[in-house]
Amino acid sequence: MVTEFLYLLFFIIASFGLALLLFLITYNLKPSLSDSEKASIYECGFTPLSSTRQRFDIKFYLVAILFIIFDIEIAFLFPWTLVATELSIFINFEVFFFIILLTVGFYYEWVSGSLKWH
Repeated sequence: MVTEFLYLLFFIIASFGLALLLFLITYNLKPSLSDSEKASIYECGFTPLSSTRQRFDIKFYLVAILFIIFDIEIAFLFPWTLVATELSIFINFEVFFFIILLTVGFYYEWVSGSLKWH
């Protein structure tokens, strides 16, 4: 039992040591910031055309959130497709109910105009 904890302790020490080694290597190999253009915020060299604190349209956030929500919900269906024939009818009914809820949610988003850009 003690040897199992020694293995665990060895792997913890080895992982911290490797992380520290990689950090030190990348810290020493980084390029210097002697060029003022490289140290500037806009590395491309162009001066900004407007303020960076301007308002951003909320539609971009809304569409991104809707995409993430529906994408994650659809990802739940992939494991079900692998074992659908081995499951009981009750579980398959639950999955079809989930698909119906997804369809109703998508229809609501479509009708409410959340997916329109203008």
